[in-house]
Amino acid sequence: MLQLALCMTAVSSVSATVLLPADFTTVVNDAGTIVHGRVVDVRSLLAGSSRAIESHVTVAVIESLKGAAGSFVTFRVPNGQVGRYRRILVGAPEFAPGDEIVVFLRGRAPAMPALYGLSQGLYRVSRTEGGAATVTPAARTADGTGAERIVRGDPARRPLPIRDFVRQVTAVLERGR
Repeated sequence: MLQLALCMTAVSSVSATVLLPADFTTVVNDAGTIVHGRVVDVRSLLAGSSRAIESHVTVAVIESLKGAAGSFVTFRVPNGQVGRYRRILVGAPEFAPGDEIVVFLRGRAPAMPALYGLSQGLYRVSRTEGGAATVTPAARTADGTGAERIVRGDPARRPLPIRDFVRQVTAVLERGR
């Protein structure tokens, strides 16, 4: 009996982050704001009454694809570092000034928006040697009908020119109207 009592006092709560993958159409339609831009500022702070660390990421908007974005958009990410304390949340991306990104944001005022499904709402933009902007599509998720093969060099994961990616977003938005 003593062992059981000791075992019960030693038990602590465990929590986990579980994200169900959303397909591209769902992410586009559910996001309130979609912008292509460049990160200009990242600030970590203790937020809310729980005093959890989060980062506020400010993006200079290059192009607004959905929503009423101004010249700058700021959103929150549940990670960061304040002094000697650091919060790491699996699935929450990190940002640095200069990053070029396309973000899909959720949330309504007065709350600060957040990325749709953590990293599901982020597409990083890279530049080719010639300076052309490209976006790499997200990894394919199983549709639940059976086993699927993962193919190295999958043509569906090849980088797309940013214009083609924007056309895909626009096509989804037009179908949803």
